[in-house]
Amino acid sequence: MKTVLITGCSSGYGLATARHFHAQGWNVLATMRVPCAQTLPESPRLRVLPLDVTQPDSIAAVLQASGSIDVLVNNAGIGLFGAFEATPMATVREVFETNTFGMLAMTQAVLPQFRVRGAGRIINVTSSATLAPMPLVAAYTASKAAVEGFTASLAHELAAFNVDVKLVQPGYGPTTRFTANSGARLQGLIPPAYAAFAQQVFAQFTQTTLLTREIDVAEAVWRAAHDTSGQLRFPAGADALMLAQV
Repeated sequence: MKTVLITGCSSGYGLATARHFHAQGWNVLATMRVPCAQTLPESPRLRVLPLDVTQPDSIAAVLQASGSIDVLVNNAGIGLFGAFEATPMATVREVFETNTFGMLAMTQAVLPQFRVRGAGRIINVTSSATLAPMPLVAAYTASKAAVEGFTASLAHELAAFNVDVKLVQPGYGPTTRFTANSGARLQGLIPPAYAAFAQQVFAQFTQTTLLTREIDVAEAVWRAAHDTSGQLRFPAGADALMLAQV
């Protein structure tokens, strides 16, 4: 019976992924900043653990509590919509701290046990924003594009140790808490000069028929966890699959 550790499980893609792996018989370590087990099934194969990927002490504590794991899913992330001109650099750094540096820190922390064991898999969840340019998400896209480049390089670096690294690229998921979780960071990021353009962009989002469901991402992570073909990127959701073919 294998064990997966998933970051960012309080809602959305992380929550769906935790449920999916548990339903398939795996041991699941579902982590989130503020532990809440109410949305997950009660089971001896599922533990909810506190984790803030931006805090080294928190990462060390969760790995000590987790013991041996087989797969790490770096899913924790925060969103950001807005004109880059109006985005404070402190906000940009906050996004990178979670989306990029938090993922790097988690990966670095699990590598010793994977390397010594000669087995393990890391799955990094990015975004379809890396597949095609999208307006008003420049800083967010940069944080995810960095993960894409890092993952592709690390896959080569770890192949000699039989450690696999994969990417899952979700599309636009309106049923997730992506915008809500962005919170106060979004305030003031659409100044008057950008208002008309932003309205056009938001209208396009509401009119799109190609969307990503939480289960689409969970299933893509599952495929990435079991892939033996050497495939690196796994688009998730109808819109991401379409963009990956362009």
